[in-house]
Amino acid sequence: MITGTHLIIPADDPDQARAFFRDVLELSFVDAHDGWLIFSMPPAELGIHPSSQDAAADSTHEIYLMCDDINATVADLRAKGVEFATPIESQGFGLITRLKVPGAGELGLYEPRHPTAYDL
Repeated sequence: MITGTHLIIPADDPDQARAFFRDVLELSFVDAHDGWLIFSMPPAELGIHPSSQDAAADSTHEIYLMCDDINATVADLRAKGVEFATPIESQGFGLITRLKVPGAGELGLYEPRHPTAYDL
């Protein structure tokens, strides 16, 4: 029986990335050992999208944090010093942007405009 989902974000600077999730996003965590933090994530859902003609683009999985009000969330995160890599854009199914994770690239932020499954 599946009991949860464990996500992994590769980081060039794991300590800096962990500090971002701990101090800026304020996610709860446990210290598995010696500062190796494992974070509690909000409820999740999984979407299966069709492949494109670009095999390289299809070889990666994407992670998006979801929110109820992307404009308010972006404003709150900017006030905490978070930088955004893209402007907020409407994709029809929702509003998306990408935020910069210090030491670990980018992460999507998403306000869905469709029924969600994470609270089932």
